[in-house]
Amino acid sequence: MITLKSAREIELMRRAGKITAAARALAGEMVKPGVTTREIDKAVHRFIKSQGAEPSFLNYNGYPASVCISVNDEIIHGIPGNRVLQEGDIVSVDVGAYIGGFHGDCAATYACGKISEEAQRLIDVTRQSFFEGIKNAREGCRVSDIGHAVQEYVEANGFSVVREYVGHGVGRQMHESPEVPNYGAPGHGPKLLRGMTIAVEPMVNMGTAAIKQMPDGWTVRTADGKYAAHYENTLLITAGEPELLTVPAP
Repeated sequence: MITLKSAREIELMRRAGKITAAARALAGEMVKPGVTTREIDKAVHRFIKSQGAEPSFLNYNGYPASVCISVNDEIIHGIPGNRVLQEGDIVSVDVGAYIGGFHGDCAATYACGKISEEAQRLIDVTRQSFFEGIKNAREGCRVSDIGHAVQEYVEANGFSVVREYVGHGVGRQMHESPEVPNYGAPGHGPKLLRGMTIAVEPMVNMGTAAIKQMPDGWTVRTADGKYAAHYENTLLITAGEPELLTVPAP
């Protein structure tokens, strides 16, 4: 069931979103050669707790960390550990924070030191595909209008969109209805209504869209070993432009 948020609930989601966005920014600042993914996870965990919030991901369906950190050909759900980041890596950080009964959820891919031009283009196209998609995150549009715009932009730039994982509603639960795919024909799915809160999150591969699941049960990689990038924000459907909820406090 899709839940429309009240004015009070939206205020609570703004609060959760600001903490989540600040946690993402902290993680992004830490992406440097020589840093381990576990160090980033621990710093983000401390930060979220310092804000009076809880990491949404920790123990979610058994997930063992506070952040998903996916490097190079890892698309999503990489588990932080002893991996030392290297110059030229690209690092996707996905984080959630829970406070006041509501979740925020956001992600971005960061360059570790100097990266290749094509890797930077992948990051840039992935991020821009989010903004192309949310041009259709307006009252009266359909959910699939978002994904159609994402897919068109990504494929026009020579990259491919992951099919098996999608965006989603966000609120009292981290994953709520509706699902928000990053592909498909326009004009399908639920109508977007004022008060809906959704996470739009393009996952884009440099090569083919095919994926493979790792034995840890979490990490998802590209089937061809080429790089992948991820970009996500939680947003609110309004009477006009969508409001991004996962923006850091000024």
